Amino acid sequence: WTYEYTDYGGLIFNSYMLPPLFLEPGDLRLLDVDNRVVLPIEAPIRMMITSQDVLHSWAVPTLGLKTDAIPGRLNQTTFTATRPGVYYGQCSEICGANHSFMPIVLELIPLKIFEMGPVFTL
Repeated sequence: WTYEYTDYGGLIFNSYMLPPLFLEPGDLRLLDVDNRVVLPIEAPIRMMITSQDVLHSWAVPTLGLKTDAIPGRLNQTTFTATRPGVYYGQCSEICGANHSFMPIVLELIPLKIFEMGPVFTL
């Protein structure tokens, strides 16, 4: 997945699944990523979701989020998280041979810590 923080200087980064050789104790196999999406709690978040190749589905079940990523279409979802933590999801669409290797990790932190500065895990 590719993410962009448009309100914070247009920061753009990719998030890929961690290869088994880079996993540390406590990491989740096939679910942990190299760059987590860090978002504030207690603030409304709007996610704009699209695709460049085939249908995908950006899904984080524990937050009740699932939005299709469709080529040529811009979909959006909004949410306000109330609890800090790390939330896992993945592509839930049959989009090709490697769709199961598209994990999503959201790290939700308090708004005051988020506003203090770069806490991004790049």
